[in-house]
Amino acid sequence: MDEIPQAEWDTCACPEATDGGRPFDPFTTHRFLKALEDSGSVGRGTGWEPRHLAVRHNGQVIAVAPLYAKGHSQGEYIFDHNWAHAYENAGGAYYPKLQIAVPFTPATGRRLLTRPEAVELGQAALVQGAVQLAANNEVSSVHITFCTEAEAEAGAQMGLMRRRSQQFHWLNDGYADFDAFLATLSSRKRKNIRKERATAQGFGGEIVALTGADIDPAHWDWFWRFYQDTGARKWGTPYLTRAFFDCAQESLRDDMLLVLALRNGNPVAGALNFIGRDALFGRYWGALEDHPCLHFELCYYQAIDFAIGNRLARVEAGAQGQHKLARGYLPVTCHSLHWVGDPGFAKAIARYLDAEAAAVEEEIEVLTAYGPFRKSDPSVDP
Repeated sequence: MDEIPQAEWDTCACPEATDGGRPFDPFTTHRFLKALEDSGSVGRGTGWEPRHLAVRHNGQVIAVAPLYAKGHSQGEYIFDHNWAHAYENAGGAYYPKLQIAVPFTPATGRRLLTRPEAVELGQAALVQGAVQLAANNEVSSVHITFCTEAEAEAGAQMGLMRRRSQQFHWLNDGYADFDAFLATLSSRKRKNIRKERATAQGFGGEIVALTGADIDPAHWDWFWRFYQDTGARKWGTPYLTRAFFDCAQESLRDDMLLVLALRNGNPVAGALNFIGRDALFGRYWGALEDHPCLHFELCYYQAIDFAIGNRLARVEAGAQGQHKLARGYLPVTCHSLHWVGDPGFAKAIARYLDAEAAAVEEEIEVLTAYGPFRKSDPSVDP
């Protein structure tokens, strides 16, 4: 990221923020991607080697993309391990591969970043450049993960294979407060959430929500302990380094919401979110003590409170987790794009993706039907 000026990158990545406002999401901003690099969270030895693309036209940067040479499939959340096994069992070398993505971040956003006046030209150049780079270096494949639906449609028209997956988002229907949201749920779900919130808030301390200047450097010493504990239990080794949180303190404080549970003045659990222009993105959680329902409160209900209070349109709660459904988070479709150099293997993957897309669509339909929202007139179910 040091090889391209911040202004040039962000003019493509977040032109909506040139007036000093928030970007749609902070994850493709120069400051976020640079924090990953400066902290050693990506780079040599991590399996995420930065190879970012920039398109220049008439001497001006018109498009950029966060591109990485990947030595594994960890930290992506669009799973292709079975593709890698099949390719290698057939005698091929699946790794390295090229990935246009935000490392460790299953949040939908633009990946083919262009100036507003150069969308079609810039997207085509980025896709062609990535594919040509892969072909020239005999790299097996190119993957563009958690892109927007519009990018998925454009990529498919360029010949890339389109993949669908799903995760859970909470959608703000203009609620005045949390109780207004609860009023839209079935009686049983509403009572359950109230019980969970009461249980969590009775853990023996207080819950605080911090952002911007309210976040203190010392908070990250505690949160690092939370993050390490969760990482060790879920994926073995935490993806982010300790230095990332120091970098974040310097350049990303205004992009973050840190929710902490304090007991006797000391944090015992916490959840880290990132703030976009119209969305809150839940990212990391951890705890040093086990308290019933505290995870639900810090990760889901506090996020809803913040979204309502700040008039954000949605909360993206990250990857997986059908337990989110009962708490008002509904399944939505996520998109990715793929190019595979071997024609025979590409055909096999295309067949797989067709079957997978039908299964994802059916799962979303079924899960939505089991959602917590009332099916009747609100006046009938007080």
